[in-house]
Amino acid sequence: MRITSGGAIRAPLLGGAGRLSSRVYTATPCGSIYLSMDETVNTIRVLAVDDHPLFLEGIAAVIATASDIQLVATVSSGEAALRCYRETRPDVTLMDLRLPDMNGIEAISAIRQEFVDARIIVLTSHTEYRLAHRALNAGAAAYLLKDNADRELVGVIRAVNQGRKEVDPLVARELAQHIADAPLTERELEVLTLVADGNTNRSTAQTLGIQEDTVKGHVKSILAKLGARDRTHAVTVALRLGILSL
Repeated sequence: MRITSGGAIRAPLLGGAGRLSSRVYTATPCGSIYLSMDETVNTIRVLAVDDHPLFLEGIAAVIATASDIQLVATVSSGEAALRCYRETRPDVTLMDLRLPDMNGIEAISAIRQEFVDARIIVLTSHTEYRLAHRALNAGAAAYLLKDNADRELVGVIRAVNQGRKEVDPLVARELAQHIADAPLTERELEVLTLVADGNTNRSTAQTLGIQEDTVKGHVKSILAKLGARDRTHAVTVALRLGILSL
């Protein structure tokens, strides 16, 4: 590894089939490092979001085996993910669901709100089908379990970059078995989240910019879908099922 002019770092890394490739990195305002030179037209540029440094090192090692994929930035929070996405504009983003600030689903929504074509892969240890359903509804293109990342990550990155959707087979089976359970809509999830924060129907309506009667209708639907007695019970059920997180 050697320092180049301008403070960048040139690092020889192992590429596909053991090929050495020279990659140049430079510091960014979001605290990560990213490729600034030696890119090829067909390179898939990847942003990784996870709050476990050792896992990020593992991701880097897996990606380094593929000559057509380059890790351009790693960050450990949802807010940093949005900042770095704006700066690096990756082709594919890897997103953990458990982050120290906003959760991964919120981060996916935030990124997709600004960048509707963002391709995001959820990379998580959670097999709960409701979390997968929420992530996919928020705009994730794929849902991959961390236990399988060393074998499947490169292939899933390539598939998602080509516009395909991928879901881990175990999670896909769970989704197929429960898809008829009438999961909550994104609006219902927004209402339930505000209810969990202690908001009344009126304050929820004001926050979302909708009518109070509309909120009441959403609450009624939420109670029916969750089999809950009241608002408090709905929050309890949602937490138990993984639909909400504290």
